[in-house]
Amino acid sequence: MQRTGRINDPSYRLIVTEHTASVATGKFVEKVGTYDPKSKVRQLSEERIKYWMSVGAKPSATVHNMLVSLGILNAKKINVLPSYKAPASPEATQGETQADVSSNLPAEASALAEVSAKEEEVPTEAPAEEPKEEEAPAGEEKAL
Repeated sequence: MQRTGRINDPSYRLIVTEHTASVATGKFVEKVGTYDPKSKVRQLSEERIKYWMSVGAKPSATVHNMLVSLGILNAKKINVLPSYKAPASPEATQGETQADVSSNLPAEASALAEVSAKEEEVPTEAPAEEPKEEEAPAGEEKAL
């Protein structure tokens, strides 16, 4: 698909091009159709599309899905959307990392990992607070 049209008013050409050439360069072998996403109008040359596919041309995932929905191809649609990964919170990531590490270790090593994890959980005494310097009364200066 080669984008044409104005800003905020896209339209696309369905073209056949060499795999080494960029679609944006404007160099293509043949124009086999057009697509207007706003009005959903598709004008495709079914004979030429079938010919090019018979000689080894491979459609992009989006064009493949379009051809499947029009009945030109008998295949399953391809998922073109990226998979969603939920953002991991730092606390959950740290807990999962320790669990993953311990599950991949041999039995003896995993026992040692559990012991070390318990040792890490033991609360330590809070450091004693440092004494605060007393403020000098107003009018007197502190000695350095």
